[in-house]
This record gives sequence, C-alpha cells and structure tokens, in this order.
Amino acid sequence: MTGSNGSTAVSDQPALPKPEGLEGVVAASTALSHVFGEEGKLVYRGFDIHELAGKASFEEVAYLLWMGQLPTRGELADLLQRLGEQRPLPTQVIDVIRDLPATAAPMDALRTGVSALGASDAGQFDDVPDLDEAISLTAKFPGILAAFFRLRQGLEPVSPRSEHNTAQSYLYQLFGREPEEKHWRPSEVYLTLLADHGMNASTFTARVIASTGSDLCSAITGAVGALKGPLHGGAPSKVLDMLEDIGSAENVDRWLTEALDRGDRLMGFGHRVYKAEDPRAEILRGMAAEASTPDFFELSRRTEERALAMLQERKPDRRLYTNVEFYSAAVLSAVGLPGDMFTPTFAVSRVAGWTAHVLEQMSNNRLIRPQSEFVGPMDKKFVAIEQR
Repeated sequence: MTGSNGSTAVSDQPALPKPEGLEGVVAASTALSHVFGEEGKLVYRGFDIHELAGKASFEEVAYLLWMGQLPTRGELADLLQRLGEQRPLPTQVIDVIRDLPATAAPMDALRTGVSALGASDAGQFDDVPDLDEAISLTAKFPGILAAFFRLRQGLEPVSPRSEHNTAQSYLYQLFGREPEEKHWRPSEVYLTLLADHGMNASTFTARVIASTGSDLCSAITGAVGALKGPLHGGAPSKVLDMLEDIGSAENVDRWLTEALDRGDRLMGFGHRVYKAEDPRAEILRGMAAEASTPDFFELSRRTEERALAMLQERKPDRRLYTNVEFYSAAVLSAVGLPGDMFTPTFAVSRVAGWTAHVLEQMSNNRLIRPQSEFVGPMDKKFVAIEQR
C-alpha cells in the first residue's frame, strides 16, 4: 500500500507460494479433454474414457477431438480414406531418415522426420494450421517411425496400404506382414487411450509454439521434443526394463524389497495429477491379459500387486497407484515392439490430441507469454576488460 508521503509500505501479509512448474496455474481453456485426478477419471469431449476404449476406433476418437463430435458412418469412411491417401512419406523425408545412424534414438528420428516433413516440397505446413494438415501429420507419424525401425535393421521401408486403419498400418509398416487381430486390436485401444490428456507438458509446448503464429510442423516437432523427456513420456521402456530384471513372479518380492531399500523409484506407479488409479491403466490391464503370454502377464500382475502393497506400507502418506505406463509396457512388448519404440508409439496416438489443441489454440489465439520472477542481481557496473 502507498503511505501519505508516497512511499510504498511493506505488507505484513505472508508471500504466496510460487507455483513451481506452473502447478495449479490455468494456462488455457480447452474443451478437448480433462483429467479428474482425485476421481481417477479421464474425459474426451464429454465422453468418459471407458465409453470409448474398446468401442470407438482410434479414427473415431481423432475425429471427436478435431471436430467435437463422433463421426457418422460416412464421415468416418471419408476420414479413413484421407488418412490412407496421406500415409506415404515424401522421398525427401525418407532420405533424411535413411541418413540417420542406426544408433539414433527412435524419438530423435521421429523429431527429425517431422521437422523434415515441414521443410519438404510436399510438406505444405507453412500456412495457418488446419484440419487437412492435422490429418496429414497423424497419417504420417506411423510411417516415419516404421521407416527408421526398418532402416536401422538394414531393411527397406514398407509402403502403407490404404485399406488399413491406423493400428493395422503401423504394425504392417513396422514388420512387413499383415498384423494379427490379437495384436492390432490391443494396439488400437492403446492409441485410443493415449490420444489426449489435458494440459500436459507436450500439449502445452505445442500450444505455446502455435500461439506465436508458427506452423503446425514446428508446433508438433516441439511437442515431440517435450514427450521425449523421461519425466513425461519416457517411462514405459523403464517399466519393461524393471520387469525383465525381475524375471519371474517368484522373484518379485525379493527384487522390490531390495529396490525400495536402496531408495529406487518403482516405475509405473504414481502420477503428477492422478491421486487414484489411472483409468487407462485399468483398461490396459485387460488388454495385457489378452495380448501377453501367461507368464509375462503373471509377472506384471504380481509385480503390480506387491508394489502397491509395499508402497502403501512404506509411504502411507503418499497416494501412489498404477499409472498408464505400467501396462503400456505389457501391451506394446506383446505386439513385438522393443522398449525404445514405446514412447514414439505414444506419439503416434498423441499427435491427434496435439493437432486438435493447436487447432483449438488458433481458433481464439493469444500469444502465450507468462511472467517470471526476476531473482538476479541489480545495479552492476561495467568494468573495461583492461581493468578486470
């Protein structure tokens, strides 16, 4: 407050805690999806995720996110046709992927491929982002990853088949054979579950870039970079590492006890937002039971049960539950993917949500420009280099 002499009085009110990591700060309004962390609930455009997973196709969910409603039969057929037509990659993009070392991380290959797509003659991502571009990017993500996956093994990329849906096309382009239903159906449920998830780090990144007036490829390239981080999308492969290290259901108690005694973090448990079981984990548990071998599912189930019990015993003040990464590892490994392809496959799904958020941002855009608290020094004086 200002005193009678114009000076500013120091308030005796305690300073408010700073929202580190923007926790609790509302950065945008969205109608796309919302995470109800206390309840363990995820909603897409008004639909509880349980209403969609295993019932709606990935393409129906993508249409829902982009358009705000589920498609009619004719609209879905049109979208499937457009996705099929847009899947082939420009030659320039395949050449860029071909030049990457086989030792490159698949997430780096995806980021590079998306960036190359924006710079290619066939990219055409230099205008205001629109639905056509969103469909094109969503169609091409599986091909970028599959091309790198094969090239690093000394195999040539496989051309997509237009009659495939997204899950079928991804597996077909990866392995060069018609995917079995027991593999592509769990993959499709996975894609449906991961398509959007509120204002997560990669989605926020995409919206920030889009808010500057940049193009869609730039926004999505940035989102891929954010998803690569182990604090965001990098955990499923670590779950697989953990399960493979445990080895069998008989070793679970000993392994978990030793890990917790060392202070190690158990992968696949706990979430920044959910304070109840992640609903996606619940659904993927059922998919893992169908897709995994009996021994691997028994190992996964036993590890989950004992980990939750031990965490509750040792950390009773923390609400730690199974998150989506835990059973993602079981589902993705069951369809033949190595651990380093788990997070990139996450991106094959999430690109639908990222592009939907960019379109929503541009529908009522304002540059995202938060303030920061300056904590550096003031009033320094320059000294000529001869006198330093």
